[in-house]
Amino acid sequence: MGVTMDQVLDDLEAETRVLYELVADLGDPGIAAATPAAGWSIRDQLTHLAYFDETATLAAVNPPAFRRAAEALMAGGEDFPDRIAAEHAELPAADVRDWLVRARREFVAVFRGIDPKARLPWYGPDMSALSSATARLMETWAHGQDVADALGRPREPTDRLRHIAHLGVRTTAFSFSLNGKPVPDGPIRVDLTAPSGARWTWGPEGAADRVSGTALDFCLVVTQRRHLDDTALRADGPVAREWLSIAQAFAGAPGTGRGPSHRGGRS
Repeated sequence: MGVTMDQVLDDLEAETRVLYELVADLGDPGIAAATPAAGWSIRDQLTHLAYFDETATLAAVNPPAFRRAAEALMAGGEDFPDRIAAEHAELPAADVRDWLVRARREFVAVFRGIDPKARLPWYGPDMSALSSATARLMETWAHGQDVADALGRPREPTDRLRHIAHLGVRTTAFSFSLNGKPVPDGPIRVDLTAPSGARWTWGPEGAADRVSGTALDFCLVVTQRRHLDDTALRADGPVAREWLSIAQAFAGAPGTGRGPSHRGGRS
């Protein structure tokens, strides 16, 4: 893909501004509104982002401290995102926004000065600093989708989706392994139309298994914000169809996904 750390962080900041605009005027009743993620409020979506911004920063500046904290957290079970949300369920709206602003600002400042290839620990396999920044962008966009859906507010898709689409393609093998399925031997061709009208492709043109459609639909599926049946994505070939049924661009336990009409899992 050939992007720089500054490009990813610039797009992260742009995506963050979209999210801030959605929640800027929410008071305590508004921030407690339910989202399509079962059991999660808008507050839970925002505290999730703030918490993991802070831990991503910790992973960059003090990897041993991060590993200790992550091991302790995961020792309590794979439901740790729900436990984190519950711990902050009474936080006032203003404090939630302040936390997210502070955590995001610190994350961006630290990652602008880090080697993009540096290996950082995470809740699962280590990743590069560039991948960590891309993951924060993906999470911001995905959880922002839940917030937008809760508020009934549309978001204009942009070509920032390329980062998320690329991550979705790169996590193909991860998605199969995470669900206890053999990783496919053959390639999958992904052919997407960007919001700008550009064409984004991955994989050989002659691949038997193919996915095609809009970048927006693809990103909604790989972040498990929409059920495949609620999109116009086309999957040709058994491997492509199976992949889109389990695709997961985020770390952690296998996501529960969303049923038709995008109600369901919280990842």
